[in-house]
Order: sequence, then structure tokens, then C-alpha cells
Amino acid sequence: MVEETEQLVEETDKEPRVNPEIDSKYRMIILAAQRSKQLQRGANPRVDLDPRKTKATRIAMQELEDGKVDFEILASLTSTEDAPDDTRR
Repeated sequence: MVEETEQLVEETDKEPRVNPEIDSKYRMIILAAQRSKQLQRGANPRVDLDPRKTKATRIAMQELEDGKVDFEILASLTSTEDAPDDTRR
């Protein structure tokens, strides 16, 4: 599956965080899919849409658009120094 560069953070009582900007449509799709999965498993929607009449993916997209989903972008392995070396034997 796609590298996990984002992590959805459940709602907490901490002070509100400023989410980083979603820099690509692919990142938005991954975030929406993760949030949609949470909604399908019983999480409460954070927008005023009827979950009986609206699909979980549409609710997730609206939540992202409204900035109601907390997430952070994790650093990925881009350097060859950090990647495992499979050529050594």
C-alpha cells in the first residue's frame, strides 16, 4: 500500500493545532480514505451531513475541506543513507 506519510489524529482536549497544507490531490485522497474508514467503523461525523443519506467518503471529503480533520505529515525516507542497504551480503 502507499507509504504512510500521514497520520490521522483523533480528537483530543488539547489546544487546536494548525494542520499543514494538503500539497497534492493524492495526499488528500489518502487522508479522505483513512477518515472514511474511521467513519465506517463508527466515528461521529464532524460536519452537518446525515450519515444515513451521505456516503462516508463524501463526509470525509467535506471534513477535510472544512479543516475539521487533524493530521500531521510525517517525514519519509528520502535519503539513501537512511534506507536499508540490500546490496551488502
